[in-house]
Parts: sequence; C-alpha cells; structure tokens
Amino acid sequence: MTRPPDITRLLHDLRQGRLEAEADLIRAVYPELRRIAAHCLRTERPDHTLQATALVHEAYLQLVGQFDKDWDSRAHFFAVAAQLMRRILVDHARNRKAQKRGGGNHRVELEDAMIISDDRLDEVIAIDAALEKLALLDPRQSKIVVLRFFGGLTEKEVATVLGVSPRTVKRDWNVARAWLSGELMQGGLA
Repeated sequence: MTRPPDITRLLHDLRQGRLEAEADLIRAVYPELRRIAAHCLRTERPDHTLQATALVHEAYLQLVGQFDKDWDSRAHFFAVAAQLMRRILVDHARNRKAQKRGGGNHRVELEDAMIISDDRLDEVIAIDAALEKLALLDPRQSKIVVLRFFGGLTEKEVATVLGVSPRTVKRDWNVARAWLSGELMQGGLA
C-alpha cells in the first residue's frame, strides 16, 4: 500500500520554487477540495449554475496565487480553500441578485440543510455581511462559522485548524450562531 503524499511538504516544496510538486499536490488535494465544494453546494439550490468541479477549479486557481504563502499545515490549506469557496458562492449570489433585482425579506435559519434558491439571494448576502461584522468583533467565531457551515469541517477538524480545543469550538459555534441569528433578525431577515 502506498503512503499518501504529505500535503504540507508539497506546499513547502512549491514555496521553495519546486514547481514539479504542483502535479503531485493537485492529485493529493483534489478529492478533499471536491468534498468541500460538494458540502458548500449542498446548501445551494439544486439547479445552481456552479457545479462542484467548477467551484473546485475556481478556488484552486485562486489558491495557486498563494503558493508563496507559508502554509502551517494541510488543515490550514483546506481552511483557506473553504473560505475561498464561500467567497466565490457569495460573489455568485451577488451577481445573480444584481441580475434579478428585487425580493423581500424573510426568515433565515443558519442550519446545515439551508437551501439557497434565487429568491433567497438576499439571505446569502446578509449572512456574508453579518459574518464580516462578526469577524471584526470576534475573528475566531467568524472562522468557526465559515469552517463549520461552509467548509463542512467537524468540531474536531476546526479545533485542529485553529489550534484550540473542540470544546472551545463548540462553545464559540453556539455563541456565533446566536449572535448571527440576532444580527439577521435586526436586518429583518430572521
């Protein structure tokens, strides 16, 4: 049985200018990037114009520009990938909303099974704005929401990425969800 490649080492090799490591890196990270993309798209409407493959490719293209970054670990790389995918989906929602114009306010639940349809594009944008505001107040809580909700990471995986205990992640996740719910309620979306 062959040992899986060390993603952290491959990222380090790329940072050192060994471009031949990129092919190995793509093979090593692609399945996990697909899993993250599928999780992100699970909350989108079924007929979303972005598919998992396109989302992975778009995120990877943005990650390529960051190979000179000092990646702490494999988990750090995938956390950044999840944040990029979230950003891509929010930008996509903003573009769709600009095309559609209109729409009313209605209840938003920050749940794992939330489906975003064209008539709920305001919600995606409102959640993003609330996350940006939360990032100013408590960056760790904002990162936890992004990694759990958009990245599909478990509490234990988030704890590893952020270097905190799973108990801290669980506590911050609950506080962040409550804060976001209140923030969205004030905006007329909850």
